[in-house]
Amino acid sequence: MGLLTEFKEFAMRGNVVDLAVGVVIGAAFGKIVGSLVEHVIMPPLGLLIGGVDFSGLRWVLVEPVAATAAAPEVKEVAIAYGLFLNTVVQFVIIAFAIFVVVKAINRLRRVEPAAPAAPPAPSDEVKLLTEIRDALRSR
Repeated sequence: MGLLTEFKEFAMRGNVVDLAVGVVIGAAFGKIVGSLVEHVIMPPLGLLIGGVDFSGLRWVLVEPVAATAAAPEVKEVAIAYGLFLNTVVQFVIIAFAIFVVVKAINRLRRVEPAAPAAPPAPSDEVKLLTEIRDALRSR
């Protein structure tokens, strides 16, 4: 079997296609939730804690310096922990949203167990053997 044939079989398996669809939908869902967090949830939350915009929170290690004839420009070096906080909040909201979606899907999938099926009827051979046995017993 050629390498190309094996790859085609691998790529066309149901699991791989399902995973690809899940990744694409997950990326789109992540953008939606990211926008929800950044534009809807974080502004009121920042207002609630005193008008702080989390995305602007950072710890400056090196202040920026404009270029002069004697020295080149120095760019700011900072740890942007506010952006990290935004990302953590986005993750928590995405995880909760996925939890709710999965829980709803599981609730829809949950089916009451079916009543046990009646045992199958005996085959013709078993019926014939039973009749022969019963006939021999009656003698």
